[in-house]
Amino acid sequence: MTQDQRIRFRTELTGVITSVCTMMVVVVAVRQSVWAAPPAPPLFQQTANEASFPPEIALWPNGAPGAKTLTEPEKSDGRGDGILNRAVSHVAEPTLSIYPAPADIANGAAVVICPGGGYAILAIDKEGHDIARWFNSFGVTACVLKYRLMDFGQPWPKLDVQRAIRTVRQRAESLRVDPQRIGVMGFSAGGHVASTAATHFDNGDANASDPIDRVSCRPDFSILVYPVISMDATISHGGSRKNLLGDDPSDDLVKEYSNELHVNGNTPPTFLVHTLDDGVRVENSVRFFRALLANKVPADVAIYPRGGHGYGLGVNGGEVASWPDRCKRWLAEQGVVGK
Repeated sequence: MTQDQRIRFRTELTGVITSVCTMMVVVVAVRQSVWAAPPAPPLFQQTANEASFPPEIALWPNGAPGAKTLTEPEKSDGRGDGILNRAVSHVAEPTLSIYPAPADIANGAAVVICPGGGYAILAIDKEGHDIARWFNSFGVTACVLKYRLMDFGQPWPKLDVQRAIRTVRQRAESLRVDPQRIGVMGFSAGGHVASTAATHFDNGDANASDPIDRVSCRPDFSILVYPVISMDATISHGGSRKNLLGDDPSDDLVKEYSNELHVNGNTPPTFLVHTLDDGVRVENSVRFFRALLANKVPADVAIYPRGGHGYGLGVNGGEVASWPDRCKRWLAEQGVVGK
């Protein structure tokens, strides 16, 4: 196993071997006697009074494939008190909100961010716009994807993320980004969207009339945070599976969207984050990581004993709050950003 392909044991952590649903995997356990909780990362949140966002760009200005009129209009419901934590639902028009990196620290990397929400809603702030501002803080251009949900089901979220990656790559010169350093990131069900992009891609159609369709939709790296990966009913998140595939999907459809089955040597380098007490079972990340190792794809995984689900950047503290810094170091090790 190469240095890029092993789980990197940090000096403050000790490795233990544990059994996870009949599979022996290496997980990271915290030595409580010496461990000190890292500080929460800087807040990249906004209140309703101060909120500002870049304009949303339609992915298909002339109408998205599979478009239809929904019985309910798009909704954005506020959650929480003071800090923006909206839930967006009934998305009919997929869009991209682009946060260009500050010119004085821009490093040429870009990422498409897929918020989660079980294919029912999008946690558009804590798993979208807040994440984009975090990426901007170290020079990465970030693009928040608003993709179609359970009102459409498969294959439309997949087409939306593929189109988003193509759009950023086709606009690389105007965005001042490197077309070979464009990644994808996803949280929860957004992690399923992102891992779908990382395992289902093409080089584009050189003969397409639309210049966006002429370029590749392969991401150059992927970051998957408490992701849904598999549609295997034994480990999948039931709500995400139902909302994407329907009540009684065929075996072929389940296999098509079980992304751990589609990893190969061309899958991009991947960083995964999960906790052992997550309602989206850790086996999702474990299976994907094992597939990456088997195919000699550079990969790293941060598995924590506690943290639950939906913690975003980990602003509530605890050991899981260290994942953003670990991710930044990994991006530097991969040559995506400067060290």
